[in-house]
Amino acid sequence: MSDARILALVRGVHSTVYIMMVASIFLLLYAGLTGYVGPWLWVALGLLAVEAVVFAGNGLKCPLTALAVRYGATTGYAFDTILTERTIRFTFRFFSVLMVIGLVLLTLRWAGVLG
Repeated sequence: MSDARILALVRGVHSTVYIMMVASIFLLLYAGLTGYVGPWLWVALGLLAVEAVVFAGNGLKCPLTALAVRYGATTGYAFDTILTERTIRFTFRFFSVLMVIGLVLLTLRWAGVLG
């Protein structure tokens, strides 16, 4: 398989993971706001936990980024995804804040502080 095809595959996988993480964060926030508890919440929490461990274990860098560079990616915020630079320039900060808010709300709900 050519480097260009492998890079396209890495970008596709990275984008898929990104979309799944965004969906998980929004589900977590929804659960924190509404009190939803169901199987999808547990899936979302599990995915977010795995993502956090992988990210932290790789020095706060996505391991797919290094793989993308190996197969020809060059510069920019979004060089390892099919998403635009404008779309994900501040994605880490934005979604980290949303995830923390969702976790805090969910914890407060489970502790009985929120109705």
